[in-house]
Amino acid sequence: MKARDILSQVKHRPFDHPTRPWKFYQEWNKALFFHWEVDPILIQELLPKGIELDIINGKTWISLVAFNMNHVGVRSILKIPHISDFHEINIRIYVRFNNKPGVYFLSMEGSKRSSCRVLKTLSRFPYEYAEMKRTETNYMSFNRKQDNYFNTTYKIENPPIIKDEIDVWLTERYAVFQDYKKSIITYDVHHLEWPLYNLNIDELEINYPKLNFLLKDSPTRVHYSPGVKVLTWSKKRHRI
Repeated sequence: MKARDILSQVKHRPFDHPTRPWKFYQEWNKALFFHWEVDPILIQELLPKGIELDIINGKTWISLVAFNMNHVGVRSILKIPHISDFHEINIRIYVRFNNKPGVYFLSMEGSKRSSCRVLKTLSRFPYEYAEMKRTETNYMSFNRKQDNYFNTTYKIENPPIIKDEIDVWLTERYAVFQDYKKSIITYDVHHLEWPLYNLNIDELEINYPKLNFLLKDSPTRVHYSPGVKVLTWSKKRHRI
């Protein structure tokens, strides 16, 4: 699918994508979503100045997303050698900035040191290296620096789910906000609507010492998606 075809499908978005040219391309493939409903009070202190929590039904959520990052590149070079393809795990919360809904990352880990170094420098996202292995039914990660551990064995269920309001709220997010020094960096993204499937979890171990107080119970919801092709616009910086 070409970029113009992706850009032409917008009915699933909560707000319009930018009219200026997009800059980066990437694919988020074979994604595992683990979502926890939490009391907003528990997350409030984790937010940087200028970013507000997004709330639904009096609650907010935190999600761990484990997936394959593929074909990372700039618009004129759709794949950067030695950087483009790796496994990634991020932990995100749901926020608003200037009244726009998006996500804020509490943790980002990648399976290639080179990818983490380059993307952290370019994006200002909090990438760290972690040892990761993946098969068709298992995903394992260990970040020695932070002592973060994730391991799951799973089966994908058919057919695709019929999404409810919360499924859409959790997955159809088209902006990313991150604090950097005395600024908030914002990225606009666009992709087709996530196709979602249920996951049958046979095993799940999560130990993120800094976030265990939020991830301590079984996930409230889990999803699988074969993935989406993603267009991203260049970052904007907002002084705070």
